[in-house]
Amino acid sequence: MLQERMINSKGGFGMIGVLLLAQLAALAGVAVLPVTLKIIALVLAIVVFVCWFGFYMVHPNQSAVLQLFGRYVGTDLNNGLRWSNPLYSKQKVSLRVRNFESSKMKVNDNAGNPVEIAAVVVWKVIDSAEAVFEVDNYENFVNIQSESAIRHLASSYAYDAGNDEAISLRSSTDEVTELLKQEIQARLNKAGVQVLEARISHLAYAPEIASAMLQRQQAAAIVAARQQIVEGAVGMVETALQRLSERNVVELDDERKAAMVSNLLVVLCGDHHVQPIVNAGTLY
Repeated sequence: MLQERMINSKGGFGMIGVLLLAQLAALAGVAVLPVTLKIIALVLAIVVFVCWFGFYMVHPNQSAVLQLFGRYVGTDLNNGLRWSNPLYSKQKVSLRVRNFESSKMKVNDNAGNPVEIAAVVVWKVIDSAEAVFEVDNYENFVNIQSESAIRHLASSYAYDAGNDEAISLRSSTDEVTELLKQEIQARLNKAGVQVLEARISHLAYAPEIASAMLQRQQAAAIVAARQQIVEGAVGMVETALQRLSERNVVELDDERKAAMVSNLLVVLCGDHHVQPIVNAGTLY
């Protein structure tokens, strides 16, 4: 793997003065020197003229990758007007933070259910040499590898786990975010890219099963609610019987207790309001 190395270029404004003086001196030599020295002065003037093509600009959060006839020379991180060998080719690489949102992809989750998923990935280049030389087009490489990692993550976990301890795409937001970031980073290390954040931006069941899954979720919610109501009702009945017994309000045999428990559970667990019936006679 190619290792990035820094190169110290010359300040552009200082080189403007140097080259200007050298250019004037060479032109003056061509004009006043003897014929034999005019040739040397002319060659010097041509060399100085070529040196004017060595200027380039490096903006903040930008680098310049320098090559000499296909050989990597170094990376320039100095900002402003710079000068280096005019034979160097300069390729600018942005080091700014960038982000992109993947397209909505249809993937089968770990349970085989088709889901739609998309994510936002925040990234930046930290190694200009790797970004330029290790991959053909690092921006396209980031996009394709990120979408591949999103697909793999979506197929590794269920959309909604049956128990709270298992990781699921819907409920385990923090865990899924960290796993997605790690997987994308592992794929982009060779491109000199650092992933700052990766977060799911869209997650839903595919349209063809969305209605059925919604009904399943509603049924699960109803069952959970009923279970909580029954648990609360049983506790209330138990408390009522215990209080009646402690305060000697009424003596209840097993048959009367069973009737009372049945009536209380109907009242507490029923969906509709109960119509009371007043018994003016005995319990029997």
